[in-house]
Amino acid sequence: MSDLAWVPQSCTLPTEERPLRAAEWDALFAERLTALTRPQPLHLRLDLSGGPGVEERVRDLVKRESGCCSFFTFTTTTNHGDGLVRLDIAVDQEHEAVLDALAARTAAAGEQR
Repeated sequence: MSDLAWVPQSCTLPTEERPLRAAEWDALFAERLTALTRPQPLHLRLDLSGGPGVEERVRDLVKRESGCCSFFTFTTTTNHGDGLVRLDIAVDQEHEAVLDALAARTAAAGEQR
């Protein structure tokens, strides 16, 4: 999914860097996504298979994404018992369409697995 038209104007990541960042997220989801749920319209939950460096990779992406897209609220939790890294992503009402697009993109990337 190379079309990034869904990225809102409020994103401060330079336009030329957006495809690179999207590719990082896509690769993570293609490699690690085990479950995607939508507990509420403004909340997306992703379960990722863990492994060496996965939690750090997720936290690094979250930190960088939070720096340019402040409308996202990310919560990362790790359950070492089942080896999963859970990523909860929430937005405000104004950005629900962005979360919809992210959910679709994530599902598509995860299907590559």
